[in-house]
Amino acid sequence: MTVDSSAASKPRRSTAGKAGTTGTKRTTRSTAKKSSEPELVQLLTPEGKRVKNAEYDGYVAGITPDELRGLYRDMVLTRRFDAEATSLQRQGELGLWASLLGQEAAQIGSGRALRDDDYVFPTYREHGVAWCRGVDPTNLLGMFRGVNHGGWDPNSNNFHLYTIVIGSQALHATGYAMGITKDGADSAVIAYFGDGASSQGDVSEAFNFAAVYNAPVVFFCQNNQWAISEPTEKQTRVPLYQRAQGFGFPGVRVDGNDVLACLAVTQWALERARAGEGPTLIEAYTYRMGAHTTSDDPTRYRHDDERASWEAKDPILRLRQFLESANHADEGFFAELEAESEALGKRVREVVRSMPDPDDFAMFENVYADGHALVDEERAQFAAYQASFADAEGGN
Repeated sequence: MTVDSSAASKPRRSTAGKAGTTGTKRTTRSTAKKSSEPELVQLLTPEGKRVKNAEYDGYVAGITPDELRGLYRDMVLTRRFDAEATSLQRQGELGLWASLLGQEAAQIGSGRALRDDDYVFPTYREHGVAWCRGVDPTNLLGMFRGVNHGGWDPNSNNFHLYTIVIGSQALHATGYAMGITKDGADSAVIAYFGDGASSQGDVSEAFNFAAVYNAPVVFFCQNNQWAISEPTEKQTRVPLYQRAQGFGFPGVRVDGNDVLACLAVTQWALERARAGEGPTLIEAYTYRMGAHTTSDDPTRYRHDDERASWEAKDPILRLRQFLESANHADEGFFAELEAESEALGKRVREVVRSMPDPDDFAMFENVYADGHALVDEERAQFAAYQASFADAEGGN
């Protein structure tokens, strides 16, 4: 879904993210967070009330009730898939899982702002963006089950494979954006990364290259407050969106739990990129409701009351309250969606458990274009090792 934005004027660079007092207190076991945060772009309050924003209202002015219900459906089904994947990992069906719980609005809002010909470079947590790009959710799980290196063709959906190396996709996105400019295309590129990745040298290099070459790329930082166990204040002395100023392009902080604001700001940034105006940094100010991954224990470094304060800003509940107050959805809609959600969970379980194991010897293929003596030796050693188990079983 792309919302018509012809009536909207482009925001001034100097007005995005003025210093203010909106924000949330956060207390950690070792660090007390500042009591105020800079203003952020918000179109829906945590209570589901629509608020006006002269700079960005035009980007969602034509959104229909069907499209609003579609955004809600996207977030609900993405959360259901994510919860199922977490359960599957706990049951031993997946080796690891990185949950997006709490970040649905940032991903669905930005994902639905994209055109089909735009290209996405994700991290390993962009399950909602993958959903928006038409990637079957079950295809995301092969890598986490250890049966493949990524279960989809990136060029089929213009959605790159998940990137595990922190921050490197920002450089990949910038290079791709520079390439499509030389090809004469009017599409844009978006790179997703987290607040922790903003400390990586690759991200700073990407910012610099994108600015110098005026690359049509949007850098979308999901600031979920925690880089594993490191709070944001140990990553930066200034709000992350302000880093763009040092590289010569605009930065905007948006309420990452407000799907409408994320949709509007991302569409503005993408249109700016397609018009040849260069890169933009969007900081989606959100919160990681769960663990960094299923191998993490967040109770060791943050308090329950912090999570409770963010639960009150839940992105799904926020949009539901708006839909109900505007009479855009009834109980029948929510009941049908609940049934669809359960069906999705069941399908995910069935597909994952039926995924075939990869060929044991596939890892020796395509290492070199031609044969290699060392690889042949290693293959033979592995074959002997595998055969030893059969010999042991036969001896019993």
